[in-house]
Amino acid sequence: MSDTETEDDIVEPGVLPLDAWHRAQGARMVPFAGYEMPIQYAGEHGGIVAEHEWTRTSAGLFDVSHMGQLLLSGPDLDAAVEAVLPIDLSTLKPGRQRYSLLLDENGGVLDDLMVSRWPEHLYLVVNGATKWDDIGHLREHLPDEITLNHLEDRALLALQGPKAADALARHAKGEHELPDLTFMRFGKFTIAGHDVTIARAGYTGEDGFEISLPGEAAEEIATLLCGEPEVQPIGLGARDSLRLEAGLPLYGHDLSPDTSPIEAGLIFGINKRRRTEGGFPGADRITREIVDGTARKWAGLKVEGRMPAREGAEVFSGDEKVGVITSGGFSPSLGYPIAVAYLAAEHAATGAALEIEVRKKRLPATVVPMPFVPHNYYRGS
Repeated sequence: MSDTETEDDIVEPGVLPLDAWHRAQGARMVPFAGYEMPIQYAGEHGGIVAEHEWTRTSAGLFDVSHMGQLLLSGPDLDAAVEAVLPIDLSTLKPGRQRYSLLLDENGGVLDDLMVSRWPEHLYLVVNGATKWDDIGHLREHLPDEITLNHLEDRALLALQGPKAADALARHAKGEHELPDLTFMRFGKFTIAGHDVTIARAGYTGEDGFEISLPGEAAEEIATLLCGEPEVQPIGLGARDSLRLEAGLPLYGHDLSPDTSPIEAGLIFGINKRRRTEGGFPGADRITREIVDGTARKWAGLKVEGRMPAREGAEVFSGDEKVGVITSGGFSPSLGYPIAVAYLAAEHAATGAALEIEVRKKRLPATVVPMPFVPHNYYRGS
C-alpha cells in the first residue's frame, strides 16, 4: 500500500460463480473487468496457442459471466428502447437476437451489445467492463415505467468450435432440437435439470453457443460439458486471439466514445429504417457519415515477419503517420502477425502497402480484408 492509499481506496475484485472451478482446473487468473478471470490453463491442452487451436478444431468452453445480463420490460417497450439504441425492433421476432450499439449524443460508441426478444421482455448482454455505466445510462435515458432487471444471479458460458453442437446436444433438452437453432437464434432448454437459455452465437467466428444459466448451477454444468471429449476450458488469451482472427472488435480497444460505428465498419448494427428515420443518439452524425463517408476507417493488416504489432503502434505511409493499431498479435491459425487499425481513409484500401513502427523498427504491412479467418457460423443445412 502506498503512503497515500487507504484500505477504502483498494477495490477487491468481484468473485464469479466459477472462480474456484477455474483454479481447480489449473487456471492462471488475472484481473479483468473488475473480476479475476482465467487467461490460460495448465495441462496437456493448456496455453494460449493450444487453447486457440483446440477451439478452432474441436470445442472450447469460455466463462463470460462477467458480462452484464439485463432484462427490460414495461409499457411501449420497443419505442422506449429505440429512442436509446439504433435498432429496428419491429423486425426482431421472438426467439431471435441482434447486434446493436449504445451511442452517445455525438454518435460515439458507449458499448456494443446483443438484444434478444423474449416474451414480454427484451434481454440485453453488455460488456463486463462497461456494464455498470451501461446500466446507469439506460436508467437515465429510459422512461421510469421501464423496468431494468440486472440478472446478477445468472452465469454465462460460451461453448465455441466446430464440435460444440455435438457436445452440447447430448445434454441440452428442450421443446426444439438443438440443430433447429441457427445463427442468432435462441431457445429455452434444460441441462442437468436446470433451466437455461441457449443462443447460437459467439465471439470466435466459429459455430457455437452462449448459455445463460443459474449461477448456482455453473460448476455442475461446466464440469458436465468439460467431461465431453471434445470440450476443454479456454481462457481470455485465446478468446482475444480468436476474436481478432474473426475481425471482431473489442470494446475499450477498437471501440470507444471517440469512434463512430460507421468508421468502425459497424453499419450493420444500425438497421435500415433507423438510418433513414433517425431518432436515436448521434443520428445526425451517423446519417452524414453514411452519405459522405468518414475520414478514417477500421481496417485489417497483415504484418510481415514474426514480430507482432500491438495496440498503440503507429502506422505510416512513407513519412506520413496514417493510423494507430487498436489490436494486434500473432495469428496461430495463419502463422503470421495480424493487426487492426484506424487508418486515414485514403490509405485503407485493400492492398495498400504501409509500415508499422514497433520498437523503433518499421515493419512492412499490407491492408487485407476482414475477417482474417473465415467465419463458420451455422445458418442451417
